[in-house]
Amino acid sequence: MGKIWDLEEHKDKTALIDEYGIHVSYDVLKSEAYILAEQIGHRCLVFSLCRNEIGSVVGYTAFINNGIVPVMINSHLEEELLQNLLKTYRPEYLWIPKDQIDRFPGMPIEHEAYNYVLLKTDYEVKYPLNGELGLLITTSGSTGSPKLVRQSYTNVLDNATSIAEYLKLDDTERPITTLPMNYVYGLSIINSHFLVGATLLLTGKGLMQKEFWQFFKDAEATSFGGVPYTYEMLDKLRFYRMKLPSLRTMTQAGGKITPELHEKFAAYAAEQGKNFVVMYGAAEATSRMGYLPPEKAVEKKGSMGIPIPGGKFRLIGADGQEVAEPLTTGELVYEGKNVTLGYAEKGEDLILGDERHSVLETGDMAQFDEDGFYYIVGRKKRFLKIYGNRVNLDEIDRLIKGEYEIEVASAGVDDHLYIFVTDKEIAEPVRDFVVAKTKLNPAAFKTIVIDEIPKNESGKTLYKELTKYYAG
Repeated sequence: MGKIWDLEEHKDKTALIDEYGIHVSYDVLKSEAYILAEQIGHRCLVFSLCRNEIGSVVGYTAFINNGIVPVMINSHLEEELLQNLLKTYRPEYLWIPKDQIDRFPGMPIEHEAYNYVLLKTDYEVKYPLNGELGLLITTSGSTGSPKLVRQSYTNVLDNATSIAEYLKLDDTERPITTLPMNYVYGLSIINSHFLVGATLLLTGKGLMQKEFWQFFKDAEATSFGGVPYTYEMLDKLRFYRMKLPSLRTMTQAGGKITPELHEKFAAYAAEQGKNFVVMYGAAEATSRMGYLPPEKAVEKKGSMGIPIPGGKFRLIGADGQEVAEPLTTGELVYEGKNVTLGYAEKGEDLILGDERHSVLETGDMAQFDEDGFYYIVGRKKRFLKIYGNRVNLDEIDRLIKGEYEIEVASAGVDDHLYIFVTDKEIAEPVRDFVVAKTKLNPAAFKTIVIDEIPKNESGKTLYKELTKYYAG
């Protein structure tokens, strides 16, 4: 169990700049993290309520670099869900924004730094922690569920090192936060950039706010990351017309971007001399598993690329055999040191060791082309049988988005496919389009108009929330 970063190595460089103009050097970050860790004094469980703020990053640095195990949680998590997690895991401390003290009456303040406070809980039972356990993070589909991903120190360091290698990161990088740090993609940006002594630009503002872009320009941001929804928003914002001379790299993960949008951003990057890097990952693999080299972004649109350095992909067909032929669908299996230890669903699980042994069955169905580049074609469980015909719901969504450039989500049960849209004017044309594309009986298809497509904080569609419209 070692430190993830050598903060001393970069002590004279700037680690953090926030939107209010506060600068924190690596030396100060190391000092503040040490003081906080000393206040706790021993290895234990801490709930860290995350924001893209200096205090939140100081806490994470203190915990991960000093053998204290944080559970990374969004500070805006609904009260009932948070209380459920607290009762399940009984942390010894909470590291929270100062303005949320009222949520935890009676808990004494042990330490304060950068508008964050350390609270001591009074849980009598403390669960033992496995020696390799580095941090716990919610899965992207279950922010309120007690199910957490158990990440080891080896997982975090291996994945951060790999990301820094394929993105060619160095200390001149200035990534700006566009993703929450309790989400593995957002956290991986911190992990990989701190390895090389880069400067993290912290803001709670969103892409739709002009203050975000002002900070971006003033602080000379060099990169940002986004999920497919981020790029859909940027497309609507006429991002391509913006003057952003400092921007070098745009990364995309958190789900499959449409080939049409992929092509637009890849073409923009090629014209402007910037990099557009599509990536593939999961919380269960710490963060990243695959990436598309930027020089292939135009040529291989729609592909999520090749395995990251140190990783390996293979496809397992329906017959249980490894797929050897290009353009043949199988379940994607990943192997690498970044494959996490397993899940925790209760406090007693925190002592568990490595249950996956560096192998992850992703649940994604994929193909590879003649050049060895991989393409996700759907989820193993995102299929329906329509009158005996297998229909891939992700492919239906992709076709509709490509044709109409709208938000859409398909769901349903066998022989009944429901297409959710937010514009009633387009409902019937979309249904007719899908019927024409699939050439199946129109009786199996129905459009449902809702106010908005439900998404989690990382922009992924919450398909389970759609079942209320058709189940029962």
